[in-house]
Amino acid sequence: MTEIDKLAFALNQFAGLSEEDFKLSSDLWLHKNYKKGEFYNLRGNVCTYLGFVVDGVFRSYTINEKAGEEKNVFLYSANGFVVPFKSFVNQIACDYHTQAMTDASIIFIRHTDLVSLYSKSHQWEKFGRLLAQEAFNVTMTRIEGFLLKSPEERYLDLIKDHPDIFNNVPLYHISSYLGIQGPSLSRIRKRILGK
Repeated sequence: MTEIDKLAFALNQFAGLSEEDFKLSSDLWLHKNYKKGEFYNLRGNVCTYLGFVVDGVFRSYTINEKAGEEKNVFLYSANGFVVPFKSFVNQIACDYHTQAMTDASIIFIRHTDLVSLYSKSHQWEKFGRLLAQEAFNVTMTRIEGFLLKSPEERYLDLIKDHPDIFNNVPLYHISSYLGIQGPSLSRIRKRILGK
């Protein structure tokens, strides 16, 4: 399956886009490779494109200037979208950095091209609505995870949502994403592996 076929399949699964609807966009998708550490979008910049992760892992993070510490906010992995949603949807400056945590590749579409597709097809309009709903759901899941779930439950959710994460990302990044210290992550992993 080619990268564009993977994208077409993912969009069909996500929003029911037919082959005919997808063809409206086929010339608008571009490919980009990232080296580990390269930025997808910087804090303060407007995110002007939506990426579909073909391979690799990205993170969005903030920096606590006083503590000199990074906090991972969102993770994006293969067969999902990488995009600072609020910046992209509203075309406003982003509140955090988005960076490749591994060598990675994406297929992306520019905001202006995506918006033009909304007026050409009800299915693309549906895609835009579902994308906004996904942004809301991802954000609420993160917030509720910290309010309502234990670190172990957040760890299990991470494994479910990003099954290959431990093969690709250093543990300190995972600890940061889960909002715990490294030793706590080690205890959780040990406990779960012992079950």
